[in-house]
Amino acid sequence: MARPNAKPVVSLDVDVCNYESVIERIAEMTEEDFGSYVCVSTVHMVMEGHDDPAYGDTVNSADLVVPDGMPLVWMQKLQGADESGRVRGNDLMIRLCAYAEEKGLSVGFYGGMPEVIEGILERARNEFPKLDIVYAFSPPFRSLTAEEDSTVVKEIMEKKPDILFVGLGCPKQEIWMADHKSKLDAVMLGVGASFDFYAGNIKEAPDWLQKLGLEWLFRLTQEPKRLWRRYLILNPRFVVLAVSQLLRRGTTAKSKSE
Repeated sequence: MARPNAKPVVSLDVDVCNYESVIERIAEMTEEDFGSYVCVSTVHMVMEGHDDPAYGDTVNSADLVVPDGMPLVWMQKLQGADESGRVRGNDLMIRLCAYAEEKGLSVGFYGGMPEVIEGILERARNEFPKLDIVYAFSPPFRSLTAEEDSTVVKEIMEKKPDILFVGLGCPKQEIWMADHKSKLDAVMLGVGASFDFYAGNIKEAPDWLQKLGLEWLFRLTQEPKRLWRRYLILNPRFVVLAVSQLLRRGTTAKSKSE
């Protein structure tokens, strides 16, 4: 998928965008007669793509790859994309629900624990009373059998959500969306932890920490056993790889100017 407005960030090609341009593009996708998927990229996703090139190809084949993590935005800006802005998964999901309610689009939710799905539906119905929620399902925490997957596909196709939010976590959700792009006529968005945030299952970092790019530190204090490797090992590796990329870019630019 050619995305000419994307900037390379280590292993991923991340689109230069903002909330308005992303929602506009997703609205265009809902009018198409085939499936599409959007990846909400973070440092974790970049490093997964670096360590597993096949997964990196899966993300780069998406119709849109938006920058959730601030380090990705900084990398874009350092490559001349001054207009780059952060598109946070949870905020994008909320804005899209508001947009869908206004425009009469239907939405669905796939992923998360049963209590999380219940929390999402309860909050969404309160905040967006006219939103057409046509599908919500919490799959088992394992790979589905071929028969189970066929049933899921059939149900989604019968309910026909225009936008399907997928909360399976990285890298599972991106692989799932890529595998189902040809099977589903919906715009799929991999929003990961946004399901837990929106349901109130996980507390969100204060805005000032998010703006400083330190949301990872807040999340680490909330879930140290699950997230320590992601943040204490992957983050330093990302810094090294990002700096190396920028140095190579500077060297290349200097050689061309001589």
